[in-house]
Amino acid sequence: MKKLILTMTAAAMVSCAPEGDPQLGKASIDKVIAAMTLEEKARLLVGATNQAETGGAMGGYTKNLVPGAAGVTAAIPRLGIPMLVFADGPAGVRIEPKREGETKTYYATGFPVGSTLAATWNTALVEEVGKAIGNETREYNCDVILGPGVNIHRNPLCGRNFEYYSEDPLLTGRIAAAYIRGVQSQNVGTSIKHYAVNSQETDRIRVDERLSKRAMREIYLRGFEIAVRE
Repeated sequence: MKKLILTMTAAAMVSCAPEGDPQLGKASIDKVIAAMTLEEKARLLVGATNQAETGGAMGGYTKNLVPGAAGVTAAIPRLGIPMLVFADGPAGVRIEPKREGETKTYYATGFPVGSTLAATWNTALVEEVGKAIGNETREYNCDVILGPGVNIHRNPLCGRNFEYYSEDPLLTGRIAAAYIRGVQSQNVGTSIKHYAVNSQETDRIRVDERLSKRAMREIYLRGFEIAVRE
């Protein structure tokens, strides 16, 4: 009887023991996020070292892995979250064409900038461009392309206007959706950008943009919304 009780107790302890950490790709995204610590979430958002001579957080350039890529994220092995390599940009894969100690070149195609693509009004064509960019991104061992840029052409002095599509939110959203569909068809991720209402380059991370909720919804966020929904 004593042996039976001990066996039953051990079985109960095993059945009540917590399961292993959820794994990305096997468990739901909600479970994976719920299992992340606050530090892990912050680290995932900030990025890992940029591997440049100066070190520090993700800052637009990597020296190792894929030289010239824009940065990497921190892996979280216990949850099955791998490190991701990001590459600029909306006009094609931006990496170093030549590497130290190698004679081989790593050129990527330079595609027309966002404003030019949107001027075609041709979503099928833009989707094909996205497929080609996604293919080169994958071939050069990058995981995410930093694009498309969907801010609105509101001020002609904005230093990023060439990356953005239009002053019209509907055209912007539809062209962005086509680009994203093309890239993602190659099993490559996209990173829609930049933060909404980015209407100038000078002090763009500190400028105080003030606008009505209606303008925000109907003009500045509409392109983001269409791209995400479609």
